[in-house]
Amino acid sequence: MIQWKSNHTGFTEKIVNGSNPISIVKSIGSNHAVGSQNAESYSLAFSQEDLILEERQAISSWIKSDVNCGDDLLVSRTLQCEGSKVNGFDLDPPKVLVVDDHAASRMTAVALLGMDGYEVIEADSGSIVVELVTQKQPDLILLDVMMPGMDGFEVCQLLKQDEQTRLIPVIFITALNDRRSRIRGIEVGADDFLTKPFDRVELAARVKSLVRQKRLNEDLDHTEQALFSIAMSIESRDPNTGNHCERLVKLGQVFGEYLSLSRYKIRDLMWGGYLHDIGKVGIPDAVLLKKGELTPEDWQLMQQHVLIGEKICQPLRSMRGVIPIIRHHHERWNGTGYPDGLKGDDIPYLAQVFQLIDIYDALTSERPYKRAYTSAEALLVMQEETDSGWRNPKLMQQFAEFIRCCQEKERSGE
Repeated sequence: MIQWKSNHTGFTEKIVNGSNPISIVKSIGSNHAVGSQNAESYSLAFSQEDLILEERQAISSWIKSDVNCGDDLLVSRTLQCEGSKVNGFDLDPPKVLVVDDHAASRMTAVALLGMDGYEVIEADSGSIVVELVTQKQPDLILLDVMMPGMDGFEVCQLLKQDEQTRLIPVIFITALNDRRSRIRGIEVGADDFLTKPFDRVELAARVKSLVRQKRLNEDLDHTEQALFSIAMSIESRDPNTGNHCERLVKLGQVFGEYLSLSRYKIRDLMWGGYLHDIGKVGIPDAVLLKKGELTPEDWQLMQQHVLIGEKICQPLRSMRGVIPIIRHHHERWNGTGYPDGLKGDDIPYLAQVFQLIDIYDALTSERPYKRAYTSAEALLVMQEETDSGWRNPKLMQQFAEFIRCCQEKERSGE
């Protein structure tokens, strides 16, 4: 058995491992002991004497294990036999961060989660959670609402606003009928709620479900990153475009905010900046990088890139908002564009928005066949195309106002 004394006054943690998946005993001070029992015998109604008796009965099967510790956090680990599954998960044991300023509540959660094979990390205040999440990267956070200093609501809001941590599920621990806390929790992004005292079956089911969902989201995120990498590699095939995709991402975000689009539509615009030409992966270099004028056959082949790009991204549900941009960003307001010859408002709105920033960036960037136009020159060309029926007149007016507004802010130093 390994014993460790924390810098927290009166705290001692003992971690043991044997044939039973988890046996953890914590002692706070000299007169309090809490032990975890096997899955068949555990009960929240056990007295301290019962728990100590269970500890003595289990001691013969315990063996040494490691412990990680720090000044501001309490870490408990449960080690599994080699080759075993952890609560249905084939990979490393999922990590659960338990945040509660009451030691007894933390220990209850540790014992219950430990019996299901989770690696449990403990924190006794909200102020250290954000840094701790970055260091330990938990799969789920069990978060008490009422804590001194930074409460659970503030912690959850910070985590959900950060792109690196927003996908980590947060379960709030609330009082039985605390309706106000539940509503506030929903507002700051909580994924689920549990009431005290814990029901073991409910805790296990909710944690397992959210951890599984989180890992599915991570797999999806990896797939998205692979698509973005493909898109960037396509751009690198054509040295003439420079950092076209990166500029579109930034311009899409700012113009989307100017139009007061929703967060998800702005995200789709930004993703469209990376993925709009991903279908060019299927276009031969002889056509894609041709220096001379494209023949009608070449042009027909080039137009297929929007259909290829749609097929690449179609299997991903997260790309539903991006696919209309990929397929339709070459349509024209008067119906003379491709691939479907859509007309007017039949063209998806985000595709209309995206084609304006795409054209503007192309015009204001230097290419082998043209100099970089000034902003005024680019807007003049785009207005002429709008007058010819190619662009949405109202949207073009909004875009021109947006560009002038940006220029005024630059001149004023904002």
